[in-house]
Amino acid sequence: MIITELKDEPFDPGAVLAPLNRLGGGGAASFVGLVRGDDGLVELLLEHHPDMTLPSMQRLVDEAVQRWSLLGAIVLHRHGPMEPGEAIVAVGTAAAHRHAALESCAFLIDRLKTEATFWKRERFADGRTRWVEPRPSDDEAARRWGAAIAPPGPTL
Repeated sequence: MIITELKDEPFDPGAVLAPLNRLGGGGAASFVGLVRGDDGLVELLLEHHPDMTLPSMQRLVDEAVQRWSLLGAIVLHRHGPMEPGEAIVAVGTAAAHRHAALESCAFLIDRLKTEATFWKRERFADGRTRWVEPRPSDDEAARRWGAAIAPPGPTL
């Protein structure tokens, strides 16, 4: 079971990830990313390019399935406006053994953060907005899996 999906409405992470528990493996691992509400954030807007984002997500899932011989993988990512506390992403993997499930789940979330094509804008209670820039720590996390990260370029 391989599911890679973009969604523009809220979802129940437990329901999305539950099928991984029925694949007969020895381990399932998952991660759910949530919108933080710090600094008065009232909305996170995720924009994407339909012809780029889903294929980039699918390439990562395919790599994880092959690299860890997964029994299943689920990646569901939101786009559009979201409020603090809402799920942004659900990543889950199932494998014959726990190590493969845990490693592949970490691989997917680390690489999605740097390689899936999304643009994030934050809106705050005081009316401020800002585009979220990539963080060096995200690039470093992706590099541990062998990702080639482009050097920082000019901000447009």
